[in-house]
Amino acid sequence: MQAEDKVYIAGHRGMVGSAIVRKLRAMGYERLVYRSSEELDLRSQSAVTDFFATERPDYVFLAAARVGGILANDTYKATFLYDNLMIESNIIHAAHLYGVKKLLFLGSSCIYPRLAPQPLREEYLLTGALEPTNEPYAIAKIAGIKLCEAYRHQYGSNFISVMPTNLYGPGDNYDLAGSHVLPALIRKFHEAAKQGLPEVVIWGTGSPRREFLHVDDLAEACYFLMQTYNQAGFLNIGTGEDLSILELAHLIRSVVGYEGRIVHDLEKPDGTPRKLLDVSRLKALGWEAGISLEAGIRSVYEGLKGEAWY
Repeated sequence: MQAEDKVYIAGHRGMVGSAIVRKLRAMGYERLVYRSSEELDLRSQSAVTDFFATERPDYVFLAAARVGGILANDTYKATFLYDNLMIESNIIHAAHLYGVKKLLFLGSSCIYPRLAPQPLREEYLLTGALEPTNEPYAIAKIAGIKLCEAYRHQYGSNFISVMPTNLYGPGDNYDLAGSHVLPALIRKFHEAAKQGLPEVVIWGTGSPRREFLHVDDLAEACYFLMQTYNQAGFLNIGTGEDLSILELAHLIRSVVGYEGRIVHDLEKPDGTPRKLLDVSRLKALGWEAGISLEAGIRSVYEGLKGEAWY
């Protein structure tokens, strides 16, 4: 992939897609192609086919997806399964039809079995039952991996897949009703500091361990793999390190400068005890995450100063 190539970023307005756009622009790519969901319905095969016929991209980053938290996944099972199956199927098939040189499909670590051993290795895929609360989304992402593998097998298409760990960074969701744990804690500690509250409540014991990757590191990894990785088999992308939710809370409290107490709501669930990706295959290829968690959180927090709630 070179700077003069035409590159289509599906899902360019999301946290991942926008990070990929930033990376490509920084590397001198000017022929970037994208459409909003209002301009192009990726669930429509005819619309996607017409788009590819007109634009003829050389490379594709497939970061578009319908996403949501546990409640949305559990409530709208059919919507999550249908929309994501259609989006990935239409783009992957059109990429094949119109001779795309290479496609990178972005999945999710929720593809792994609920009770898979830790850390999660790529070969654990399809070795057990999925987490029920996000099963439709996970099944769609697994189908995307298998589509890429099938098009490679049948047609020789250079389609690859990656599975990122928990992400944070610019463009994250800070709505406490639907945000993930890291942005939720940033907002909780910020508002507690601003209002002079004596304590911040976190769910459960704080003992579950999680891994976090800055979205700009993910974009770096995706760019690296687009340049270097042309094999069958998907790859995990993460830091290979985790910490407890309580440790994360203390780190964010320090970054925000909050001096109050951390209190546990033990009536709330802890969730999965641990979720860590094995990234040994990616490291063997020559890539490692470069943004430490503390530096990443400080950068993210600094960038929030323009937000209405800040």
